[in-house]
Amino acid sequence: MSARVHPTALVDPKAQLGIDVEVGPFCILGPDVIVGDRTVLGPRVSLHQYTRLGSDVRIGEGSVMAGLPQDLKFKGEETWVEIGNGTTVREFCTFNRGTSQSFKTSVGEKCFIMSYVHLAHDCHVGNGVTIANGSNLAGHVTVHDRAGLSGLVAVHQFVKIGAFAFVGGCTRVNQDVPPFVKAVGNPMELFGLNSVGLQRAGFAPETIQSLKKVYRLYFNSDLNLSQATERARADLPPSPEVEQFISFIENSDRGVPS
Repeated sequence: MSARVHPTALVDPKAQLGIDVEVGPFCILGPDVIVGDRTVLGPRVSLHQYTRLGSDVRIGEGSVMAGLPQDLKFKGEETWVEIGNGTTVREFCTFNRGTSQSFKTSVGEKCFIMSYVHLAHDCHVGNGVTIANGSNLAGHVTVHDRAGLSGLVAVHQFVKIGAFAFVGGCTRVNQDVPPFVKAVGNPMELFGLNSVGLQRAGFAPETIQSLKKVYRLYFNSDLNLSQATERARADLPPSPEVEQFISFIENSDRGVPS
């Protein structure tokens, strides 16, 4: 079935619309826009040049994709906003294009991005991520798979948020958040594992217990980070999740909350 375009929408001839796409009233689609099959654009959505949407994407009313980066170093180079299959973006969200640092801002598959969320240039959001209303991510932020951010979270530039981590509402995230943990507050603090999230995701009980042990070594002991790393690798049975936790902390550029 061909695309269904409302008569009030403005679609550039160079835009590419997939099968069974729906373009709502007063939408604006610029050149070099690619919209995948069965994607639905609500009223007044703006897809600026260099937007690529996957299939089965939903974009809510008034959202603006691929606005120019708010970065003085940007010189007009070709950069993109890319959104993966099955992702929902609700009303009045703004995602800015990348810069020459990574050439794109990206959101993975099956994410749920709620109203008024802002992704600045060169943000990279993994698969299955949930970001609640009014959260703002500065430039170069990375959010790994299946992480969750509550409402009104403010994330500092270059921060990394690990897989399956949960960030509570109104948190100021100025340091990296390790995978599998809960973080909340201003200043931000860690509050143990995201146990409920891990159980819902089907993690084995023994895996959760190993993660609890490695968490205690790093954050509930008198060991410094290097000592905790040495003890964790010596004392704990090897597992992909424990290694992921350790490697994240070892490779953290902004540090993690103490």
